[in-house]
Amino acid sequence: MIAYLQGTVLETSQDRAVVVCGGVGYEVNLTPATLQELTIGTEVSLYIAESLSPYDGTALYGFLHKEDKDLWYLFKTAIPNTGPKKALEYLNKALRSVADFHNAILQRDPKILTSIFGFTAKTAEKLITSLKDKMDAITVQGESKIKVLDTPPQLSGVLEALSALGYSPAESRRAMDKLYTQGMNPNDKLENIVKEALRVLKK
Repeated sequence: MIAYLQGTVLETSQDRAVVVCGGVGYEVNLTPATLQELTIGTEVSLYIAESLSPYDGTALYGFLHKEDKDLWYLFKTAIPNTGPKKALEYLNKALRSVADFHNAILQRDPKILTSIFGFTAKTAEKLITSLKDKMDAITVQGESKIKVLDTPPQLSGVLEALSALGYSPAESRRAMDKLYTQGMNPNDKLENIVKEALRVLKK
């Protein structure tokens, strides 16, 4: 069983990469977030999990960090009707901030999972139900990245306004994070915050 690969990135596509190790190219399924970290022609080290499919044979799934692999495995085994590819989709969203995802599950807060990580309300509830007693088994490294978890209630109105204009929760939240780093006043009028968020999104 392959558990770890260290080699050169030969090529990448939308959801996978070919990594050459000792003259052999391994096709590895990856999250979009992980693929953004790879550059063709450079060396990469990946933790590997194997999954056997009755249609495609053995597939490899790669992760930059062991905690990412552990979280993917937890998604696959603890959440009903979740295969390896669906678990990879969940992981891609959680990778925005594993520490904050971890806290959202432990705090049983579906609003964070929907507004920040982009899960549907139904999926958020399923994640909480399935993982609330298992997340402590996952070692989380790094600090919270999301600066707006404890924002005033009116900011949910900002997210709703931006959603009505066609922006995804993830896009809206990134704009809000940037505004916070620029020193935005969270108690400003709703229309002013929406206007500033649109300015960031249109750049």
